[in-house]
Amino acid sequence: MFDPNAIKEAEEFLKAHPGLTGIDCFVCDTNGVPRGKRIDRDSLLKVYKSGIALPGSIFSLDITGDTIEDAGLGFDTGDADQMCWPVPGTLKISPWQKRSMAQLQITMVDANNKPYFADPRAVLSGVLDRFKELQLTPVVAVELEFYVIDRQRINTYTPQPPISPFTGLREESTQVYAIQDLDDFDELLEDLADAIEIQDLPADTAVAEYAPGQYEINLEHRADALRACDDAFLLKRLIKGVTLNHNFEATFMAKPYDERAGSGMHIHVSLVDSNGINVFATKDGSVNALLRNALGGLMETMKESMAIFAPNANSYRRFRTNSFVPNCPAWGVNNRSVSLRIPAGSNDALRVEHRVAGADANPYLAVAAVLAGMHYGITEKLDCGPETVGNAYAQHKPTLPNVWSHALDIFEKGEIVPRYLGKDFCRVYLACKRAENNEFNFHVSPLEYQWYLRTV
Repeated sequence: MFDPNAIKEAEEFLKAHPGLTGIDCFVCDTNGVPRGKRIDRDSLLKVYKSGIALPGSIFSLDITGDTIEDAGLGFDTGDADQMCWPVPGTLKISPWQKRSMAQLQITMVDANNKPYFADPRAVLSGVLDRFKELQLTPVVAVELEFYVIDRQRINTYTPQPPISPFTGLREESTQVYAIQDLDDFDELLEDLADAIEIQDLPADTAVAEYAPGQYEINLEHRADALRACDDAFLLKRLIKGVTLNHNFEATFMAKPYDERAGSGMHIHVSLVDSNGINVFATKDGSVNALLRNALGGLMETMKESMAIFAPNANSYRRFRTNSFVPNCPAWGVNNRSVSLRIPAGSNDALRVEHRVAGADANPYLAVAAVLAGMHYGITEKLDCGPETVGNAYAQHKPTLPNVWSHALDIFEKGEIVPRYLGKDFCRVYLACKRAENNEFNFHVSPLEYQWYLRTV
């Protein structure tokens, strides 16, 4: 909606960047893909004053960009346009682009100037309203894992690790937390750090992860879950753009390699009261009743939420035993084999690290599902049961759905998550993912030829 204070942001930005040629204006679609329009600098103030129109069907696109008509947002509505407005604070220079370009995140409203029900940002906003009723504010941070891959594929599509600019050799070994790996790709990481600073994203740490070419960049905690998800969404775009300039690609695909680690999206959440005090904090670091309630709700809603945490066919390749990817609802302190980890640290920073979602998940929807579970557990006073100490894989049977169609079946039958994310949104989301799942299952894979072509 029109915000006279926001126009000042645009005016000052244009004044500070006289050579600016264009601005990419985009929403975050259901798949986490930026979609929108590129405008020239002379049109920027008009966007702030009058908005910019995009069809509501942009939130019923599958991963290939096709509209899923069963979702009811395409021809059923005449493919009607809805108005989109700038998200304050997201107008930034895009330093990886060859000419002077900027970007602006926008969010959609309906004909009544209410947040559009299918916009993932609006879905999260609705969940956050529940916490206002409790006079609690979620403090959220997102950790993103990703792979840097060679632009040259094997057999057209299969990715391969990058060639080190330092050694001239292809990355093949796993050196978790290795500083040498960071040194080898120092120029890329420096450019990422510079771009992060230019865009004022609160990212603080780069870590070499569990496979060649895999990295993790952590975002700082925000007492504004919407902005925390904006950070994650915009960081993914930044990483992809900067990496291309070094003749590599970055992928947030959940499992790009058969035998190497998957990429996750770990979500850290605490809750603060009206005085800014962490309500999970205890003097001795013990797990208090409120945190037990929150953990209980997360465990109760985890199966229903799997279609959100693992939104694609490839997402389910991550869920393997002894892979640092959880396969059942369980919690533990300083334990990376569980789905709900209470990280080590100071007692006043006690929080939950939710370890289920893949890096391919939509951050707004993943955080919305996490917060929905926490709210449900707190309001229903659920208990989380005993802590898991030691190897969770050895103590618990896998109970989370590890097949896409099964997760969608559970999502469709869910009774808790739709109350939070909205029944209409869940209907649209399910229609889109059902269609994707069906289309995926129609295709014959190379492995099927390898196994069956001559043997059956």
